[in-house]
Amino acid sequence: MKNSRHDAPGTRHLLKIGLMGGTFDPIHYGHLVTAEQAYHTFGLDSVIFMPAGTPALKHHPEILPREQRFIMTVIATSNSNHFEVSRLEIDRPGPTYTVDTLMELKDIYKDQAEFYFITGADAILDILAWRDAKKVIMNANIIAATRPGYDLVHFEQVEKKLNIKPKVHFLEVSALAISSTDIRRRVKQKKPIRYLLPDGVYRYIMKKGFYV
Repeated sequence: MKNSRHDAPGTRHLLKIGLMGGTFDPIHYGHLVTAEQAYHTFGLDSVIFMPAGTPALKHHPEILPREQRFIMTVIATSNSNHFEVSRLEIDRPGPTYTVDTLMELKDIYKDQAEFYFITGADAILDILAWRDAKKVIMNANIIAATRPGYDLVHFEQVEKKLNIKPKVHFLEVSALAISSTDIRRRVKQKKPIRYLLPDGVYRYIMKKGFYV
């Protein structure tokens, strides 16, 4: 476990851990910029990237095998000393649910950490479809990454249906214009993707012939 950058000598600090979940098919600069901005904005001690094993809410048949997506995530985050990549969801059989990951992490860290689940604001609109959504909300802060000018009216409607006040913090991130879906489409159409994602990930995709 890493030492906190906020600790004073002789004090015990409650770790603030960001959890960046996603399919990462492939991981790109939008993911990395969001994680980096969340790290600094909320004073996190680290951000753990959680590549999904079998995403519960995504069913497109061409999703890359979990090990390949895990490798790309490791490549993309290797230059940061405050980013980590976990195999927790990769190694878990069956569909991936946020609540299972969160409860497992709380068991690992006991009472020594506070969790900040980082996701896109659009995903928050589907929060009622999450398994044990209220349990997730009660055990983690939610950082919802938005594009500049994002309309929060729809979230306010969802919030009313939850019957509890979620700990949601909105984070404006301009790089969210980049998407994995668009990168896959561009590869298939033989369009350039090089500066949309880290060079190591780009070279890995080209070497393996993914998404063609």
